[in-house]
Amino acid sequence: AMMLLRARSLAMGFSGARPLVAQAIVDLLNAGITPVVREHGSLGASGDLAPLAAAALPLIGEGSVRNADGTLEDALSAIRNAGLEPIELRAKEGLALINGTDGMLGMLVLALEDLGQLAKVSDIAGAMTTEALLGTDRAFAHDLIAMRPQVGQAESADNLRSLLNESPVIASHRHGDDRVQDPYSIRCTPQVHGAVRDAASYAAAITDRELVSFIDNPVVLPDGRVESCGNFHGAPLAHAADFLAIAVGDLGALCERRTDRMLDPKRSYGLPPFLTEDAGVNSGYMIAHYTQAAMVAENRRLAAPASVDTIPTSAMQEDHVSMGWAACRKLRLALDNLRRILAIEIVCATRAFEFRAPLAPAKPTGSVAQRVHEIIGESGQDVWLSPLLERVAGEIRSGHIVAAAESESGVLL
Repeated sequence: AMMLLRARSLAMGFSGARPLVAQAIVDLLNAGITPVVREHGSLGASGDLAPLAAAALPLIGEGSVRNADGTLEDALSAIRNAGLEPIELRAKEGLALINGTDGMLGMLVLALEDLGQLAKVSDIAGAMTTEALLGTDRAFAHDLIAMRPQVGQAESADNLRSLLNESPVIASHRHGDDRVQDPYSIRCTPQVHGAVRDAASYAAAITDRELVSFIDNPVVLPDGRVESCGNFHGAPLAHAADFLAIAVGDLGALCERRTDRMLDPKRSYGLPPFLTEDAGVNSGYMIAHYTQAAMVAENRRLAAPASVDTIPTSAMQEDHVSMGWAACRKLRLALDNLRRILAIEIVCATRAFEFRAPLAPAKPTGSVAQRVHEIIGESGQDVWLSPLLERVAGEIRSGHIVAAAESESGVLL
């Protein structure tokens, strides 16, 4: 992503670099050659200097790369094996290759793609837990949600209604249930999920503008002027990434609260302790919840903003930096955690459905549960959960969980 974005910026024609420089980057991409770029080195101002420098080294035959089959080798051997040759840089071209926000922008673009999928998965998980806990879908009604015209909230509620449509388990207690209302972790699902969607919409708007921006310094203008500017500063991206990390942390916390309710017989309305038939002898999903809680706690730490942590560098010339690279790095980590947090909730809800039989879930949530059940098997004695949970997280990553739900609900928002 970083290489593609740097080629895009060079191709805009304000860097003073020859077209062959951008073409050389494209040639590496087409050959499947990926530079080795270390995780640390960028402060997010003057662009992502060190990471972009590492990405540019193979153009001159230096550095390390992974070739098309993933093997680590020196850059010169790799590019020559691909039928390419190093280029010789001229004035300004070296600086043009390293002075941009492409590293943090690439990470943010990928993070938004991941979060878009996880937003749907979170609605699926929330719908499954609503059924597992004998909750009601009345709080998700269109007329109630429309009283507060928040876009993300409306989208999430629409998904929840689609996922829970004609749910037998919800219909079973539509009347005669003495509970007045569900706890916040169920009732406020579209409000919290929707706020995450709204944060993502803000970040996407910032990202879309950055994707059509020219980032370099100095710039060569059509009238021949060479001017210095500050467009390389990553503050817009850093703030967006930090905002998303906060939203991701909050979403994970809500998932954990829903999961905890399914495991507690005092609050689960008839489910066995820890979703196991012989609690005390078997621990059921107690340790899975520990794991989930640990990742929620880590995401809270990752939600601490990087963008307020500026450190002056370069003999005080670069006296305010964005820390955008760090903000985007920790966002990617938080999203990986969220995927596993959601996997644990979905596994627990799937197991809870078994204990609700013969009551059946809605067709969309039942389709997801059937796919998950094929992985985790029947309820019984304790088993090694780690590989099973990782497989379900893989089903989320691959899009199979969303596809299973959408096969019955139609396309989710």
